[in-house]
Amino acid sequence: MVAAWVVGVARHFLFLILLAWLAAIASEPAIRWFLRRGLSRSRSTAIVGTSVIVISLALAVVFEQMLLEQATQLVQSIPSTVQTIVDQLNQTFDLQLNAAEVTATLHLDPSQIQGLADDLAGGVIGALGTLVAVTFDVVTVVVFTFYIAAAGPRLVQHVAVWLPPDRQPVLGEIWDIAEQKTGGYVASKIVLAAMSAVFHGIFFWAVDLPGWLPLALLAGITAQFIPVIGTYIGVAVPVVVALADKPVVAIWIVVFALIYQQIETYVFTPKVSQRTMEVNPAIALAAVFLGAAIWGPIGAIIGVPIAAVVASIMETYGRRYELVPYLASQADNGESVTDRTGEVADQPAEPGPAPEVDPTADPGRPADPDTLEEADPATDAGAVGPRIDPRGPI
Repeated sequence: MVAAWVVGVARHFLFLILLAWLAAIASEPAIRWFLRRGLSRSRSTAIVGTSVIVISLALAVVFEQMLLEQATQLVQSIPSTVQTIVDQLNQTFDLQLNAAEVTATLHLDPSQIQGLADDLAGGVIGALGTLVAVTFDVVTVVVFTFYIAAAGPRLVQHVAVWLPPDRQPVLGEIWDIAEQKTGGYVASKIVLAAMSAVFHGIFFWAVDLPGWLPLALLAGITAQFIPVIGTYIGVAVPVVVALADKPVVAIWIVVFALIYQQIETYVFTPKVSQRTMEVNPAIALAAVFLGAAIWGPIGAIIGVPIAAVVASIMETYGRRYELVPYLASQADNGESVTDRTGEVADQPAEPGPAPEVDPTADPGRPADPDTLEEADPATDAGAVGPRIDPRGPI
C-alpha cells in the first residue's frame, strides 16, 4: 500500500526520470564516438549535451514564434476547413452532408478549439503550463540526462552493489543491451524524423501550404514514432489542409510523400539504422497506444523506444524453439507449401520394387549387398515376436 501510494504521488517525477533515461541512451552513440577518439566520458557527455542544448535553443529562437502562430491559425481554421471540404464533397459527388453534423461527429467542439488556440497563442508557456512547472520539468530532465549519460558504467556499479553476486552480471548485460541496441535505435529514429521534417518542410513551404512548419514536424515525428499508420497520418493531415486551400496541391503532396518514402526506405534508413535493431510493427503499434493511454501524446512518442528496450532484452534472454514441420511449411497466405507444390514435406520416400533374387546363388554364402532384398516396411515394421531367418537355422 505504501509503495503504491509513493508511486502514485511521484508518478510525474518518475515519468521525467524515464524521459531522462531515454535521452541518455539516445545520446550514447554520439558519446561513444568521442570516447573512441580518446576523450573522457564526462567531457564527451558535456560536448554532446551542450551541442543539443545550443541547437535546440537556436531552433526555438528562429522558429518558435512562427511555429506557434501557424499552429494557432491551423487550429482556428478547423471549422472553416471542415465546411470547405464538405461543400466540395457535396458539389462533386452530389451529397447532402452537413458541416455541423460532421464537426459534432469528429468531436470538434468550438469552445475546445478556441481554448486550444488561446493556449497556443500564449506561447510555449501557455501551451505547456505555468512557468514554474515547465522550468522544473525541463531542468529535471536535463540534469538527470546528463548525470545518467556521464555516470555510465559507474551508475551500474552503484546499483549492482545492492544485488547478489550472481545477479550483478545480468544487470550489467541488460544495461549494455539498452545502451548499444536501444540507444542506436532511438538515435536513428530521431535522425530520420529530423530529416523527414526538414524535407517535408521545404516542400510544404515551396507549395505555399498553410501551416507548413507544424505540418512538417507532424509528418516527421509520426512517420518514425508511430509505426504502420504514422506515415499515413503525417500525409493525411497536410492533404486535408491542402484540399481546403488549393486542391491541386494535395495531389503534389501525395506524389512527394510517395517519392520521399522510397528514398527514405532504400537510401536513408539503411545508412542510419544499419547497426540498430528493429521492432515488430504490431508490438510497436501496441506500445504507442499503451504509452498514449498512460502518458498522453508524449507517451505515444516514447512508447516505441520503451518497446525497443524490452524487445532487445527478450531477444537476448528469451528462449526460442524451432517450428514444427506443419507450421514451418505454412505460406504467408495461409496455404500450405505442400498444397502449392504437390509434395509432402518430411515424409519418407516410398520403397521401390524389390530386386529379383538370383536363382543360381548359393544359399549358404553371404548375400551380395548389391542384390540384397530390402525389407518390407509394411510387414517388418509391424511384426510382433522374434524374426525368423527364411534360410532356416545355420
